[in-house]
Amino acid sequence: MNTISKKFFDLKKNFLGIISLSFILFVFFISIFAYVIAPDNTKNANTMNLSIHSKPPGFKIQMIDLNAKKSDEFSWESIFFGSKEQINQIPIIKHEIKDGLIYYLPYASPESKFQTIELNKAEIIEKKYHFGTDKFGRDVLSRIIIGSRISFYIGFISVFISLFIGVILGSISGYYSGFPDKIIMWLINVTWSIPTLLLVIAITLALGKGFWQVFIAVGLTMWVDVARIVRGQVKQYKERQFIIAAKVLGFNDFRIITKHILPNIISPLIVISAANFAASILIESGLSFLGLGAQPPMTSWGLMIKDHYNYIILGEPFLAVIPGICIMLLVCSFMILGNSLRDFLDVKNY
Repeated sequence: MNTISKKFFDLKKNFLGIISLSFILFVFFISIFAYVIAPDNTKNANTMNLSIHSKPPGFKIQMIDLNAKKSDEFSWESIFFGSKEQINQIPIIKHEIKDGLIYYLPYASPESKFQTIELNKAEIIEKKYHFGTDKFGRDVLSRIIIGSRISFYIGFISVFISLFIGVILGSISGYYSGFPDKIIMWLINVTWSIPTLLLVIAITLALGKGFWQVFIAVGLTMWVDVARIVRGQVKQYKERQFIIAAKVLGFNDFRIITKHILPNIISPLIVISAANFAASILIESGLSFLGLGAQPPMTSWGLMIKDHYNYIILGEPFLAVIPGICIMLLVCSFMILGNSLRDFLDVKNY
């Protein structure tokens, strides 16, 4: 294993694999501390300001921050679930400070008269929207950062469900011939014959729209690949000499499968898990685009594309292109990582 690790992390031999793993870990770190990193740390980064909607990346504007004078109370909940206190900021065109008052001209109504607010209740800040704003004036960068959580959550949970079901059914099918194998293979073939997206949509509609329903639906459709691989591997290993010796020694089937067979098929399971992780991200994005995934005000990359795909022809393509690029980079990273793991974990190479 140490030899495999050294070869895998050899930058010259596995440059793309290391870059992909680094990007995945980077996005994973961002998803955990999303509300600490995001400029808009309110729940789901849902602070709207219609006066500055659909602004391009790099847009800068002065604002009157009405929250600046309030004391910030530390809360672990706000770090992981977002701040409950809404951001209250007023975009302005220009301002003057005189006699303890701030005279400002609102961005929303530049032709109106100057309005005033007490200096001790607010302060002037300059805000930059690095990825621009969406059609509701929300910070796109913040929603991209917080939306990364959905991609990782869907990946981890769906892969866990697929491994749990696939390993159990695949082990039973491969180890026991006859009737159990026929029943499980029939179930695998039936599930395999149904288009994945159609099956996910059917399960989602049966369970209802929602965050956790999507996770379960995706996981319940991805166990087939795992089960087929486990079945094939178990069939090969159960004929090996050390397995026959274990049977002669009187070990029960459960111990033989869990202690002697499954530890030897970890490598293909890791590879298929990386591929399933990438597939689950794409499926979730497709479901969100169809309105069956994450529901507003929750944000996900697929939902962001759904809300703004028509802006591609309206002069603001970045609103749909940026989340699309994020999906593409993360999926490609997992696919490249899976290919690298397949090469380096193949026992024939050692």
